[in-house]
Amino acid sequence: MPGNAGHSVFLKTISVRTCSSYIDSYSSYNSYSNFTMQQSLKRIESLDILRGLDLFLLVFFQPVLMQICARVDNPLLSTIGQWFSHADWEGLHLWDMVMPLFLFMAGASMPFAFSKYKTADSKWPVYRKVVKRYVILFILGMVVQGNLLGLDPQMFRFYSNTLQAIASGYLIASMLMLHLGQRAQVIATCMLMLIYWIPMHFCGDYTAEGNFAEMVDRAVLGSHRDGVYWDEQGQWHFAPWYHYTWIWSSLTFGVTVMLGAFAGQVIKSGSAYREHTALRLAVIAVVLLLLGYVHSMHTPVNKHLWTTSMTLISGGWCWALMALFYWLVDVKGWSRGFAWLKIYGTNSIVAYMLGEVVNFRSIVQSLSYGLQPYLGDWYNVWITFGNYLIIFLILRIMYKAHVFVKI
Repeated sequence: MPGNAGHSVFLKTISVRTCSSYIDSYSSYNSYSNFTMQQSLKRIESLDILRGLDLFLLVFFQPVLMQICARVDNPLLSTIGQWFSHADWEGLHLWDMVMPLFLFMAGASMPFAFSKYKTADSKWPVYRKVVKRYVILFILGMVVQGNLLGLDPQMFRFYSNTLQAIASGYLIASMLMLHLGQRAQVIATCMLMLIYWIPMHFCGDYTAEGNFAEMVDRAVLGSHRDGVYWDEQGQWHFAPWYHYTWIWSSLTFGVTVMLGAFAGQVIKSGSAYREHTALRLAVIAVVLLLLGYVHSMHTPVNKHLWTTSMTLISGGWCWALMALFYWLVDVKGWSRGFAWLKIYGTNSIVAYMLGEVVNFRSIVQSLSYGLQPYLGDWYNVWITFGNYLIIFLILRIMYKAHVFVKI
């Protein structure tokens, strides 16, 4: 899908030094000191599990479900299939939440990963890390959706993929987190939404052809925008069906990543009082949802444009999911039934790239072509299932071998 949900920044293991400094900040609460030590040293499992759920939906559940829906005439299944497809223009389906959750989870891990750099004398090591991650994610996005492997510069699409949205949001969020305190981060995040909203509201409308973000993408990307096609005379044209926007929407990509970073800060600072932390996550989720739905009364909810109302509503649902999984997994310890999702969550970039770039269907066909006469129309369902089953098995082998690819 354009803007597939697509991939994410990994939760870094908290160093002993970071844990020790965090524990010292609560040393006055002697009755909780041992509890704090144990909880701080424990990995926040819910982050990996929620990220894993996002990847499982993308590179297993949804594509198999769509194949089944295409072959079964059932009203209930058709309704479920609609929720696992994108809204045509305005509105927010369940499937439209996959990409925001990717960006949100990228931000949620940042407070843990950046904690050792916040007070460092020199920021150059983290700057190099941030720029490296930005470049790699951007290139991988071009591999997935930018025709980079086609080796035809005329067909390159420079900015068209979820990984590139994560890269842009991550770059913005990194600068805010490294140089601003928490209160200033909140103010700056609100300013990003305001900067995005002003020209969208006053320099166009929210139609597919007339919005400001569309104008920016067309002006800057030109023939290298996704959806462009070439006619027989060698002239390029903007496709009338493509209206995802990226450049101006990078501002609200940054907001979504920051919303995840704020959730990560709440979790990191409240690990000694996890039930209270879960409640804080839930309350903030409700506040964001209320703000988003009120805002949607005059600014439409539109994932194609990543509007401010969509950013708030999707962010609210991300906070709600974070609250739920944090409460289930890290507060109640109910990881049984969820733990297998870490197979996807701990290698999310690999899962995304395998699911979007590599086609294992030929392997399944080579080994099971004899089933086609018996399965009939369901043979394609089997091929799709087998394709994503191979991806799962690869990720499972990597997980068991403790091989985790990080950027």
